[in-house]
Amino acid sequence: MNGAFPVRPELLKEPWFPWAGFMGLTFILLLNLVAYNSRKVGVAVTSVAYKISLVIPFLFSLYLYHEHADLLKWTGVAIALTAVVLTCWPSKKVQTSGKSASPLVWIAPLALFAGSGLLDTMIKYVEQGYINEKNQDAYLVSAFFSAGISGTLLLLFLFSTRRLQFSWKAVIAGIAIGVPNYFSIWCLIRALKGFEGNSSSIIPVNNMGIVLVSAVVAWLFLHEKLSKANWAGIILSLAAIALIAFG
Repeated sequence: MNGAFPVRPELLKEPWFPWAGFMGLTFILLLNLVAYNSRKVGVAVTSVAYKISLVIPFLFSLYLYHEHADLLKWTGVAIALTAVVLTCWPSKKVQTSGKSASPLVWIAPLALFAGSGLLDTMIKYVEQGYINEKNQDAYLVSAFFSAGISGTLLLLFLFSTRRLQFSWKAVIAGIAIGVPNYFSIWCLIRALKGFEGNSSSIIPVNNMGIVLVSAVVAWLFLHEKLSKANWAGIILSLAAIALIAFG
C-alpha cells in the first residue's frame, strides 16, 4: 500500500499535516484555473503559462538554499518572463471578435503562473523541511485526501446550484487525471530527494517535458490555432527552460 489512510488521529499532530491540507486545496484551485484558461486561451498556451512558472521556485531555491546560478540560468529567467507575456497574448480571433477581450483573459493566465509557481515552491519547502523516507507516502496521501474533500465540497455546491450535472464520463476523466498526477508528484519529490541542492535544475527539466508534450498534443490532435506571438512564446519558453536547466 502506498501510504496509510490519512485521517488517523496521530497524523493530525504531525508538523507537515497543515501543509498537506493546504496543498490539497491548492491542487483543486489550480485545476479549476487550468480548466478556465484552457477554454479561454487554449491548451498549449495554458500549459506554457502553467509550467513556465518554474521561475518562482527557481528564485526561491537561490534565495533560501543558496543554490548556484550562472549567467545562462539568469538569462533563462529573463527569457521565461518574456515568454509568459507572449503565450498569454490573446489571439486575433479574440481581438477582432467585435468584443473587447475580458480582463480575465489576461488575469487568469497570470494567476495560474503565480499559483503554479507557489505550489512548486511549497513542494520544495515541505520536501526540504518535513519529508523523509518514512512519511513521504503519508504526506502525499493526506494531501490528495484533502484535495478530494475540497473537490467534493465544490461539486456539491455546483450540483446544488444546478451549475453542473453529474456525469460518469467526468468521474472517469477525474480518475484518469488524478492517478498520474499523484505519481508525478511522488516522482518529483523522489527526484528532489535524490538530487539535493539542485532543485533549480530538476523542476525546470520536469516542466520542459510537460510544456513540449502539451503543445505538440494540442497542435496535432486538438487542432488549436496559435498566433505568431503564441508560437514565439512557446519557443522562447523551451529555450528559457533549457538555459535554466543546463546552465
